[in-house]
Parts: sequence; C-alpha cells; structure tokens
Amino acid sequence: MQRTKIIAEIGLLIYPDCQLSAVHGLTDLMRIAGQSMSFAEEDGVPKPEVRTSHWEASEAGLNCVWDSHPTLPHKITHALAPPSIVMPEDMQPMPFAAAWLKEQHDEGAIVGSICAGAFVLAETGLLAGRRATTHWAFADVLAHRYPQIEVAGQNMIIDDGDIITAGGILAWADLGLVLVEKLLGPTVMLATARFLLIDPPRRNQSVYEAFVPKLDHADAQVRKVQQIIHSRFAQSISIPELAEAVDLTDRTFLRRFYKATGYKPSEYLQNVRIMKARDALELTNRTVDQIAWEVGYGDTAAFRKVFAKITGVAPRFYRQRFSIAETET
Repeated sequence: MQRTKIIAEIGLLIYPDCQLSAVHGLTDLMRIAGQSMSFAEEDGVPKPEVRTSHWEASEAGLNCVWDSHPTLPHKITHALAPPSIVMPEDMQPMPFAAAWLKEQHDEGAIVGSICAGAFVLAETGLLAGRRATTHWAFADVLAHRYPQIEVAGQNMIIDDGDIITAGGILAWADLGLVLVEKLLGPTVMLATARFLLIDPPRRNQSVYEAFVPKLDHADAQVRKVQQIIHSRFAQSISIPELAEAVDLTDRTFLRRFYKATGYKPSEYLQNVRIMKARDALELTNRTVDQIAWEVGYGDTAAFRKVFAKITGVAPRFYRQRFSIAETET
C-alpha cells in the first residue's frame, strides 16, 4: 500500500551562477516540513508529501539532476528560479531556462523567482503587465530593463496566483514557508519555522532597504545640490534656495533633480534624514525624540510617520531589531 501521496512537485531551476545554497536550502526546508507532519497514516489514508526535483538548463534542454522521488513520473506543479550570485548586469541571457519556465507555466504549473531570479523569469514574458518583486537593490534595474513589469521592490513576497516572486537573496526561506503553508497548512508551516529558528514569512523588505544616493549621473548642478543636502540635512532647506544655489529656476531645478536622482528634493531630504536616524538607532542609545531633533524634525510625530513610511516599522521596533549599541548601566 502506498504510504505517501505526492501532492506537489517543486522543480528548482539550476542555471549558470545561480545560488546553489538556495536550491539546497529549499530542498531541505521541504523535507523538514514533511517530517513536521504530526499525523501518521490513518485508516489507509496516505500521508501528503511534497516532492522536490532539481533541473539543470543547457542547450540540450532541461535535465533532472536530482529528485527526492526518482522512481515516479514527473508532474511539476511549481517551477522556481533561485537567486543569482552575480549582479544582474553580469547575468548572461537564459533562453533555455526561460523556455523551460514558460513551458511549465503553459502546462499549468505555478512559476516563481527569488531575488535576481526575477531576471530569468522576466525573459519568459510572463511578467508583462504583472506585479513582481526582486531584491530592493535590483528593483530599478529590473524596471528599466523590463518596463512592462510593475516592479514592487518593497515587497518580500508577491503571490499573484500563477506567478509568485520573492525579494532578497535569502527570501527563499520566506517563499518556502509560503509554499509549505499553501500545500501542508499553517500548522506545519509554523512547526517548520520553529524548527529552523526562522520567522514566519515576512511581508516586505523596506526595513532592510538602504538609501543609496545616485551620484554617478552627468548633471553636475544636481550633484552640487545633493552635496548641499547631505551636508545640511538637519536644516530647513527650501526649493528656491536650492535652485538659486545652482542658478536654475525652480521648475527647471525640480525637473532635472528628479531626472537625475529619481526623487523629488523633499523625498531625497527625507531619505537622507531617515538614513541618519537609522544609524543613530542602531549605534547609539539616544532617545527617539533626541534623534528626531538631530536629523531635522522638530515634530517627533512627523518623524515617526516618515520613518514608518520609509522603513515599514516604527523607530522603536527598528531599534529592537537592529541595535548593536551597548546598553548603558
């Protein structure tokens, strides 16, 4: 009598320079989830089980190079592109890998990606007109390269039914737990998370996102304004004052600043201030009120609102999670 029932097969795509630790990590997570099932076979009902297989892309096609249930015929229900260990600009085109993902989707499988694996999935054309996420540092690159995709880099997981994408390079754990919850239920998902000592799936990656000012553009006048903002971030700086500093009209200045940086000047200033506030919350024991004042907010309530908007959490919770300052005695 069959003691297990395969309820899903997760096909993990191995492509050049992909993160093999994600492939093996997802494989282990699914195995641990199966072992977390609290019930045994009862009344002849087989235990549900998730099958995992590894598929390597080449000109000759896709070959299964590892299988948790090698004696059974394949029926892939989920086909996933793991992260890449190289930057998106160094990733080579993946036509064979993309074709396999598209084929699986055409046959009814849910397809997905993790981190820079979104660039492989994007080659299929399946993300056109859809929302998708990737590592926050790669979101602008993905949006520029594939403008038909609605890139939501603040999200850790976007589950769009037949397509699911995950953000950061370690978001394979979040995606894995999401799949466990869908396939084996929330109780098994929580038991798996507890065993692995990881949190249940995170909803966004804003709390991890660093503000990286774009300074390598060709607009020297805008770059001068950026330098002014960085040196005077705690002060009140008006648009006319900034425009006058580089001999531009307000309207021309606003247009060129946004084109060069991707931000309005007020948004840029907010991000610089919150960047400084995050450093203070991580490295010092100063109160939230003191930090708000130091970075330019006379109204603490306004600071908390802006901080939560940019990071996704309140300053107090950010400090609890990321502080490395020594506790005063």
